[in-house]
Amino acid sequence: MADFAVTSAIYTIVALAVSLSLLAWVSRQVSLGVQAVTYYLTRSTDLAGVIIFLVLLPGVLLHESAHWLAARAVGLRTGKFRVWPAQQGNYIGLGSVSVERSDIWRESLVGVAPLVAGNLVIALIGWRIFATPELLTALETGQILETVGLFFKALGTADGLVWAYVLFTIGNSMMPSASDREPFMPVILYTAFAALTYVVVGLPLAPVTFLLGWAVPMFEIAIGALIFLLVLDLLIWGALLLIEFPLRLARRDR
Repeated sequence: MADFAVTSAIYTIVALAVSLSLLAWVSRQVSLGVQAVTYYLTRSTDLAGVIIFLVLLPGVLLHESAHWLAARAVGLRTGKFRVWPAQQGNYIGLGSVSVERSDIWRESLVGVAPLVAGNLVIALIGWRIFATPELLTALETGQILETVGLFFKALGTADGLVWAYVLFTIGNSMMPSASDREPFMPVILYTAFAALTYVVVGLPLAPVTFLLGWAVPMFEIAIGALIFLLVLDLLIWGALLLIEFPLRLARRDR
């Protein structure tokens, strides 16, 4: 029974990681699409940055606030709090918080805070507003048409589009930036080594099974919300491509 619970939890964690990875890539395409359409319409790279900032503003506020709150919670001093687009190499940074340098553990907590906070918010919205657990169940059983029907039925509920926008802006703003991810690798390696040592030494699995039994249902709710957001992002990306293509052709003809 314990082995089955652990195996099920591993599958769930892998599914969560895959969903987040897909979302990170699709979010990037949506952001580039919004900026490309704005640029072709206005010929202004600065305005393109401002538009994507305004589109994602609620999510940007949550992202930077999560950094600030996490830093204060672990005892790190904070400085300048910026919520405005700024060019950072080849990318546009939509906000930043200056945080005191510290050990990798506290820096990792600060860096991952927007991802944790964002997942909690979109999971709550998905669960309470869009009934994403039902969507996930339909998808797991291969009922593709029913999954699509549930998706559009959820969007058609009262205030469905408003909540979809909230889900969109938070979900597409919660990914850690390059600087946020900097301390992650050593923490991941240390954690993996500790887990391997735990298993090799043969320590009891009961506490781990209990913890996973509590966490897995929350992960499943988060996965349902992430899938809902992925479908929403793909639809928006497709619409942006349809708009961008003729604009790009018109620019080449000039």
